[in-house]
Amino acid sequence: MIKNRAASLTLIIFIYVLAAFCGLFTYNYLTDIYSFSYQVSLFIADVLATVLVFIFSLIFKNASVYDPYWSVQPPVILGIALAKVSGTGANGAGLLCGLLFAAVLFWALRLTANWIYNFESFEYQDWRYVMLKEKSGRLYPFVNFFGIHLFPTFVVYLCVLPAVTAISEGAAFRPACLIFIILSFLAAVFQGIADVQMHRFRAEGTGGFIRTGLWKHDRHPNYACEILMWWGIGLASVAALGGQWWLLTGALVNTLMFLFISIPMADKRQSRKPGFAEYKKATRML
Repeated sequence: MIKNRAASLTLIIFIYVLAAFCGLFTYNYLTDIYSFSYQVSLFIADVLATVLVFIFSLIFKNASVYDPYWSVQPPVILGIALAKVSGTGANGAGLLCGLLFAAVLFWALRLTANWIYNFESFEYQDWRYVMLKEKSGRLYPFVNFFGIHLFPTFVVYLCVLPAVTAISEGAAFRPACLIFIILSFLAAVFQGIADVQMHRFRAEGTGGFIRTGLWKHDRHPNYACEILMWWGIGLASVAALGGQWWLLTGALVNTLMFLFISIPMADKRQSRKPGFAEYKKATRML
């Protein structure tokens, strides 16, 4: 077990660089040798990169090795899509590509920075993973791979797929796209504000429930912004493509994941604190 924070971060970076190269090699191999579609190639490459991260999580006996994948995955995928596109810009496609990538990159940098801020060392593991391990017992290896690793990878892939499709198919920028991209930028900004407010509250050590700032208005502003982020990207891409509404499946699945998995788990943990029933009644969920 590596307890040093700097050494742990260095190793995490190495793991993710390795995973990125694994994914890139797989994508190029499938598209160049077997002529797979970009959607299938990206998905298979994404899964193999996840498997690599999963192997390291087993080596270090810590599922939180996967935590940065949520924010690192989308800009890498979009970067690959952009690298494959040439000659854009004549009909506004270049502007659309730039705005979509900028929004996702801004969100990713902020979320990854927040993860780094909270990261201590390999001694730390997300409380949800610990809870799942205690509840699942012998089934934990399956829960770990399919629930903690593969399912989030699948969700985020679906969320970023609209932008990948818009970029790959040379969709033209439309005025409506700007509205939705601004929504995504604002969602990332307010998500950052919510995180800073939570950091300050925890540093005060007063305990109880945070009822200031954005947290005064709802119990999970960070989750609300995460939901809005991907609806913005999805709607901007669909508007640019002039349809293909099925691409909003990712934003929908992401929303359902928070409503029926993430938020209930967080509320259940909070319910151990005295006064939660009153707090829940007085403060909206989202």
